[in-house]
Amino acid sequence: MSIKIDPISRHVDLSKAGMAEFQEKLRLQHETSMHKELEKLLATAKGAEQEISKKDFEGFKNLFHRFLQVKGPSVKWDKIHKPPEDLIHPYDKIKAQVLPDSVAASLNKLVVVKLNGGLGTSMGCKGPKSVISVRNENTFLDLTVHQIEHLNKTFNVDVPLVLMNSFNTDEDTKKILQKYTHHRVHIHTFNQSRYPRINKESLLPVAKDLGVHGDHGDAWYPPGHGDIYASFYNSGLLDQLIAAGKEYIFVSNIDNLGATVDLFILNHLMTQPKDKRCEFIMEVTDKTRADVKGGTLIQYDDKLRLLEIAQVPKAHVDEFKSVTKFKIFNTNNLWISLAAIKRLHEQNAMDMEIIVNPKTLDGGLNVIQLETAVGAAIKAFDNALGVNVPRSRFLPVKTSSDLLLVMSNLYSLDAGSLTMSKKREFPSTPHVKLGSSFTKVHDFLMRFESIPDMLELDHLTVSGDVTFGKNVSLKGTVIIIANHGDRIDIPAGAVLENKIVSGNLRILDH
Repeated sequence: MSIKIDPISRHVDLSKAGMAEFQEKLRLQHETSMHKELEKLLATAKGAEQEISKKDFEGFKNLFHRFLQVKGPSVKWDKIHKPPEDLIHPYDKIKAQVLPDSVAASLNKLVVVKLNGGLGTSMGCKGPKSVISVRNENTFLDLTVHQIEHLNKTFNVDVPLVLMNSFNTDEDTKKILQKYTHHRVHIHTFNQSRYPRINKESLLPVAKDLGVHGDHGDAWYPPGHGDIYASFYNSGLLDQLIAAGKEYIFVSNIDNLGATVDLFILNHLMTQPKDKRCEFIMEVTDKTRADVKGGTLIQYDDKLRLLEIAQVPKAHVDEFKSVTKFKIFNTNNLWISLAAIKRLHEQNAMDMEIIVNPKTLDGGLNVIQLETAVGAAIKAFDNALGVNVPRSRFLPVKTSSDLLLVMSNLYSLDAGSLTMSKKREFPSTPHVKLGSSFTKVHDFLMRFESIPDMLELDHLTVSGDVTFGKNVSLKGTVIIIANHGDRIDIPAGAVLENKIVSGNLRILDH
């Protein structure tokens, strides 16, 4: 094969026949170089750290190999079909079933897994996001422990809690867990893998050694929640739970306050016919215009499959965002068979689509990180189902706007679970958009003397330097905008109903 390289443009001139061979050689070259660099990194470690890193690197090599093989979109648009109705079960029908006396036996076969790898940096907090106070001084982790303890006491069962930590959250989380020693919940942890960030140009690791602290921290990343299957298996905890008679895990993000153990879904899962034993349930909910980027369930090659926006060809992105064609989205509340995870991992049969996440490090270096999503494995499991759940099971707290909602009187707290107040006349949550002055939790809390009454609120937009006095009530549509250099103090006891409050504190009817 003759390859001509123009010394000025450095373009490779190949015949079509030679292009495939050239690309294959290039892939092999990148893979060989990557493996050499990983061996160098491993040589800097000893003992247990080396063993853990070796397992992590095996997973990374597999992902990197698949990344180099990818050619174009992972789906063909004309092969995408709406899921058959018998594979998306409506929650109302499931809830209409009477719970049997054996529900306690079903609970004893369940494990709750919370994805706890994220930091609170986007909300201006240090340490794990799960330790941010979200309601009555309770953190995400407190609420989770209270929920499971309540289940264990009510039904006299043993539902354990498992936290999937990352190298960013593990140390701090383990210190905090000591305070739950006397609670009626067995808590286990395992760490998701640690993968090296890749230089976008050279396709080699940025890391020079295995250190994760100080200047070395940004050379590594936790590779998305799709890593749960491999890291759970590698930790030994999967086998330990199977040996203890556990059959299913209920997995969710720790910041989704709507993701509580639902006895009706659990019963539905456990009572499927033996020849159609369901190995995977994905909770989906109806899409609104706020959820247009959320992954959706489709039928593809006669299997249920998760379609993420990153997989959609550019020409079809608007169609993907359509609320009329793709009506549901993935809440990331998942019920998965432990035995099936073990079988599929040992067969290397998960085949989750790779998400390429570009980042720019502080020094300006462009890197990529290869990730996978836990829900993407649905296509590998037998008799997988979707359950269309109420919106109340999707209550994520990603921003201070979300935090305002869950701290308000819109919700009541009972045994660690938040439920919409019965005093609210309609079930939808208001649309809240707080400006950049509220981004950090500390600043957010300083701007409210008390959380306003929001029972009759539909829409709230706040921008600029705004503070709220005690016992403020917000109703209908309220827009408060302080222009640059202005400050607006909403006085104590104020009732704003369908008002626009501008920089000079004029209050206008909306």
